[in-house]
Amino acid sequence: MSESGDWDPGQYNKFAAEREQPFWDLARLLQPVDSPTVADLGCGDGRLTDALNDRLDAASTVGVDSSPAMIAAAADHRSDRVYSQSGDIGEWERVDSFDIVFANASLQWVPDHPGVLARWANSLRPGGQLAVQVPTNADHPAHRLAGELAAEWMEHPPPDPVEANVLAPEGYAALLDELGFDEQLVRLQVYAHHLSSTSQLVEWVKGSTLTRFKQPLGEEEWLRFVDAYRRRLLEVLGERSPYFYPFKRILLWGRRSSTAE
Repeated sequence: MSESGDWDPGQYNKFAAEREQPFWDLARLLQPVDSPTVADLGCGDGRLTDALNDRLDAASTVGVDSSPAMIAAAADHRSDRVYSQSGDIGEWERVDSFDIVFANASLQWVPDHPGVLARWANSLRPGGQLAVQVPTNADHPAHRLAGELAAEWMEHPPPDPVEANVLAPEGYAALLDELGFDEQLVRLQVYAHHLSSTSQLVEWVKGSTLTRFKQPLGEEEWLRFVDAYRRRLLEVLGERSPYFYPFKRILLWGRRSSTAE
């Protein structure tokens, strides 16, 4: 999932229900295929990879992730049809090997989306489908304040991957067309999350965007950074209970021509 340090599956899954909403919305964009072969890129702890395999009645599903902690957790979901492997999804390519390439909330962590999506498209057989979801909420205060604070703590802080890497929705539509997808759908969706308090928003980003600071800061300094971030965020947003968190995401789907070129 992250290319900038390891992840904590427990922290990430504190908001499992909210994070699953776009996953299943993305899965619903897929058109039926008999016993497809599936790649889940940025598979995380493998729980949803297993569920996706069941939903699609797939012949096999491979999950790929760069996080050792996530891959270790995914081993619990291994079966005769589901397995996982460590890998860099930004460089991943398996020419003409899959019916479905699926990536939920992982593409944002790697740069050069035109190049990455070209490799993923090349991995599809004729008639294969690509389904990708990326967050596009870099303008939310929770993200802006993280970047501002990091600039005070670090000489060269890692950039917000969403701001640095994610294209506009129309950019992905143009890209799918260039890559030869005869059918496509690209949409921007705002998810309405109701957190118990503003403080819970800190717990949310602690399991996602703040992880990029953990490796360069070190564990102890990172925990102090998170405490400072919490104070800064509450100063700006105030402690509200409940807290409404609007989360923008791009969902894109495409089907390649069924005729091999």
